[in-house]
Parts: sequence; structure tokens; C-alpha cells
Amino acid sequence: AFSSPKSKERLFDCITRVCARMLVSICQLELFFPESGSLKEKRFVLQSLKTRIRQKFNYSIAEIDANDKWQKAVIGLAMVANERKILDRTFEKVLNLIETDGKAVVVDKVIEIY
Repeated sequence: AFSSPKSKERLFDCITRVCARMLVSICQLELFFPESGSLKEKRFVLQSLKTRIRQKFNYSIAEIDANDKWQKAVIGLAMVANERKILDRTFEKVLNLIETDGKAVVVDKVIEIY
């Protein structure tokens, strides 16, 4: 479909312009569940939290470590936006949701924006 060097160049220019406006936020949160007495309990609370974050803030989210620990979880979150302030503001709202829920405590966080 892109037989000429000129059409390949136009495609590259288009992709470069689109990517220049796209920012990706990648976050890793370590959570502690003080009230959890079992893996089943932790998974129930974590699933509820993940669902609310997905629905309310449109983050992609998954448990990425400590799957077999009953009071700990490490989750990864990702979001795409065209402005850094949107990413920052939304992540602060996610942290606020976790803190006000009271069922999990954020022990550590790592945020990278590309």
C-alpha cells in the first residue's frame, strides 16, 4: 500500500504528529490491606477497587505482584492523555479514592510519564 518513499514519509510524519500529542502515565502502587484475614478477602476488596478505578477514571489496571500475599498487593495502572495535567489530576483522584475507601493503604508509589 505504501509503494513510494513519499507515501512512507507522509505516514511517518502523521504518526510523529499524533505521538507528539500523546502522553502515557504508568503507575505502580503497593497496597496494604490491614483488615484482610485471607486471600479471598483481599481479592474481593482488590477486585472492587480495580472495578471502581476502571469505571470512574478509565485507567487500565491489573495486579502485577504479591498475588499470594493476603495483606499486600502490587497493582499497575496505565492511562493515555494529551496533557500532563490531566494525567496528574486523575492519578491524584485515584489515590484519593483508595485513601478514602479505607480498606487499603498506599505503601509505595512509582509514577512515570512518557
